Amino acid sequence: MLSNTTVTQMSFPHHDFLSIKELSRDEITAILDLAEHYVVQNRRKSQTNVLLRGCMVINLFLENSTRTRLSFEIAAKRLGADVVNMAAEGSSIHKGESFVDTLKSINAMLPDVLVIRHAANGAAADAAKILDCPVINGGDGTNEHPTQALLDALTLKRRFGKLEGLRVAICGDILHSRVAKSNMELMEKMGVHVSCVGPKELLPDLPNATSDMKTGLKDADAVMVLRIQKERLQKTLSFTDEDYFNAFGLTAEKLKYAKPGAVIMHPGPMNRGVEIEAALADDPNLSLITTQVEMGVATRMACLDLVTRKTRR
Repeated sequence: MLSNTTVTQMSFPHHDFLSIKELSRDEITAILDLAEHYVVQNRRKSQTNVLLRGCMVINLFLENSTRTRLSFEIAAKRLGADVVNMAAEGSSIHKGESFVDTLKSINAMLPDVLVIRHAANGAAADAAKILDCPVINGGDGTNEHPTQALLDALTLKRRFGKLEGLRVAICGDILHSRVAKSNMELMEKMGVHVSCVGPKELLPDLPNATSDMKTGLKDADAVMVLRIQKERLQKTLSFTDEDYFNAFGLTAEKLKYAKPGAVIMHPGPMNRGVEIEAALADDPNLSLITTQVEMGVATRMACLDLVTRKTRR
């Protein structure tokens, strides 16, 4: 881990934060170290910070969100920024205005950071071409969710003290999951072995993918469970929720396929009794689900801090 002085003074070479693909292993490590700094800060009685005083952060969430939108809002406010939240229902997009015209109007208002979530792949990159301020990708279609991958990595690193050499099984709808894509990209760079498990119709064509739970969970240090992304499906699935739970839903019995003491993760939203049994999700010794939420605030504080460093100087 880098020293406290180093992480609070490090430079960030990217104007925007759009993808895990654009980050090097060293940059990921530095971001995680800075996020660790904010975990410590957030656990103090006084959480006030004036780092981004006078900065305006706009959260443009054109897809529904609970954890990501709230944690970006809390992260910005804990850094002292002013925050404006914008959704499709309350915007002129709902009246038929184009995405591009909405972005041009936002840019004319001179925000300091735009955080965007959108149903279309590449929407964040498109926004970055129009906005003068830094753009942070809060999830674009089935493409990427980079801050989720970082907070998941921070959660694992805090639990195990390392990332290199860990084995993680990702279970569920891998094909439509931006969380899975960003996590696999990050974990490959950080030396984590990943296996993907799920029904064949929800699996990409990857050498590490299997529909056999016993094979996929074998020796896993952590099992990351994903929901079925029904809003992105192009055709009706061949199985019911009950069928899915029986075959792929994570239960205490299926978790025995993993390494003893393996931990459980879920990015949310969670469908109890479909992809995971309720008792397992709430197990205080094994479940890291609420820890992921806490790490999300700290990670997003780190991202907001980094993308504004050039303009704050």
